[in-house]
Amino acid sequence: MKLGVNVDHVSTLREARGTLYPDPVEGALLAESAGCDSIVAHLREDRRHIKERDIIGIKEAIKIPLNLEMSVNKNIVSFAQEICPYQSTFVPERRQELTTEGGIDLVKNYKKVYDVIKKLKKSGIRVSLFIDPLIVQIKAAKDLGADIIEINTGRFSETKTVRSSEVEIRKITKAAIFSKKQGFFVSAGHGLDYENVKEISKIEEIEELNIGHSIMSRSVFVGIVSAVREMFFLIGK
Repeated sequence: MKLGVNVDHVSTLREARGTLYPDPVEGALLAESAGCDSIVAHLREDRRHIKERDIIGIKEAIKIPLNLEMSVNKNIVSFAQEICPYQSTFVPERRQELTTEGGIDLVKNYKKVYDVIKKLKKSGIRVSLFIDPLIVQIKAAKDLGADIIEINTGRFSETKTVRSSEVEIRKITKAAIFSKKQGFFVSAGHGLDYENVKEISKIEEIEELNIGHSIMSRSVFVGIVSAVREMFFLIGK
């Protein structure tokens, strides 16, 4: 099980006071030193936390892969083509949302996503699609030529009862098995924390988890290195 650490909320803390610190580049280096497998950062259209300079600085500083989360906005697509991260993950965006609220609808946005995938692949960038655990979306991802599937675990993370949690786990497991059979590298993420991550980590077909908010929150008390290592312990890495 690989672990990608999202450092967006290092920047969120910086932007809360409009200072130059804390620096997400330093956060990325600390996560790397703790042994994580990739660094994730989301360059949102409103630039509410991560900025272009952060992405450039992280890419130059780390030795592990950079996973750039992004929309299909043409300016951000152009930026991705310029800096060439190891991987780009398409996620849907709405300006008023606090965080990403669901997977990208590949059926509805097929042509738009296809055009962007073609551009990024031409630049040598691996493409991941953040989607809800639905077979129809996985089939669309296959047709689009994506390399990686990231299954949205948001609904699972928000469940309040054992029964609803079990229902969501079954959906995610089914999606992971189907994705693996389609030849995808299968990852998952969204809302995963130190209490719920064990259930997801038991799904053998999921090869990587991408986690940000809970790790950064824990790091306030124990530091980034310890927070990452505690997550490693839980996922059995």
